[in-house]
Amino acid sequence: MTTQSKVAVQTLAQFAQSDDWSASLLHPQQGHLLIWITRGQGVVTLNGVRRGFGPHNAIFIPKGKIWSIDVGRQSLGLVVHMPEGVSDQFPTDCAQLRIQSGLDQSELTSLIEDMRREAQQARSYVQDALRVQSQLLAIWLQRQIEIAPAAPRPKAAQRLVLRFCDLASHEYQSGLSMADFAKRLDVTPTHLTRVCREVCGKTAADILAQCVLHTARAELAHSNRSIKDVAAGLGFNSAAYFTRFIQHHCRTTPSALRRDAQSASAFRTAA
Repeated sequence: MTTQSKVAVQTLAQFAQSDDWSASLLHPQQGHLLIWITRGQGVVTLNGVRRGFGPHNAIFIPKGKIWSIDVGRQSLGLVVHMPEGVSDQFPTDCAQLRIQSGLDQSELTSLIEDMRREAQQARSYVQDALRVQSQLLAIWLQRQIEIAPAAPRPKAAQRLVLRFCDLASHEYQSGLSMADFAKRLDVTPTHLTRVCREVCGKTAADILAQCVLHTARAELAHSNRSIKDVAAGLGFNSAAYFTRFIQHHCRTTPSALRRDAQSASAFRTAA
């Protein structure tokens, strides 16, 4: 998957339907992402910490942070994708804010709707305008973080999971074993597995596997790289081992995944 290079705005429905696996699998974020929930509820995992969300939640994920989201069917909202470097005002950590003020809610909706209208118009300098508007979005977000109630200090288990996710976001394609990850974090593999399951609802191995699977599916769907090259880039010693990994998680082969993804993309384009 290529890094997000342009500012783009979607409805939450468009975002959730683009690829049914893309948001629900844990993965490192490419570029920055802001999700504004205006109705409904669901569950979001931010850097390994699983929590619920409801109406008027603003969820921000900066580049490189591991996350996933499960959105309820009745949920509505807006999503803004932004490349890294669009503004130095964006937070460097994930944030989930419940916006209680009606004025602040209206302000955020207006900011994103203005960006959406700009993106839909075939005018010159569209991306320049969207980048300027992204800076206003960053300022709005920082203001909300400043006035938000102070969050309790993460417990030891949460701190370990955060450290693991930060390490995994850079090393999940390296082929390192779970013992290697645990050693870098100065804990045993058993302890790391138990703590991740407690905080995230998934083991450390599950988190790594989902990151690998997300990248694999994105590569198969959106690139022309050979399956052998995709496997090597994800730290697999052989294409056969990569095929077994895909079959275990998807009940199909890499070539079938690629064919199905390309067919679905062609269908969406035609529609």
